[in-house]
Amino acid sequence: MVEKIALAPCNGMSPNGLVSRVAVGDCKKEHENVISICMGSTSADIEGKNDQMLKKYPLIAVNGCSNGCVNKILENKGIDVADTISVVDVLSDLEVSAKDPFRLDSEAEECVKILKEELIKTIEKLF
Repeated sequence: MVEKIALAPCNGMSPNGLVSRVAVGDCKKEHENVISICMGSTSADIEGKNDQMLKKYPLIAVNGCSNGCVNKILENKGIDVADTISVVDVLSDLEVSAKDPFRLDSEAEECVKILKEELIKTIEKLF
C-alpha cells in the first residue's frame, strides 16, 4: 500500500501555474497523506541531492500549460511520474479560466476547485 502521494505543481508564471500551485497546496493541507514538491528546488538540484526523496513516493506532475515543464524537469532528473495532470486539459471544455498569474479572482478559485477534484480522483486511483 502507498503511504503518501507527492504532487509536483507547475512553478511557471502563467495563470494556470498559479491555479496548479494553489490546488496542490490545498490538497496538501486537506490530506495528511499528500506532500508537495518544489519544482524550483528540483530543477536547481544539479547534484541530485533530492533524487532519493523524489523517488520515495508515487509522484503526480501537475502542469500549468501545454509545455509540460514539470514532466520535462522530472524526466531530465530520471524521476518517473505515476500520473500527469494538465490544468489546460482539465479546464479546456469548461467556461471558467484563470486570467492573472499573481492573484486569484472568483473565476480562478472555481478553477482551483475543479482542479482539486481532478487531483483527488487521481490520488485515489493511486492508493
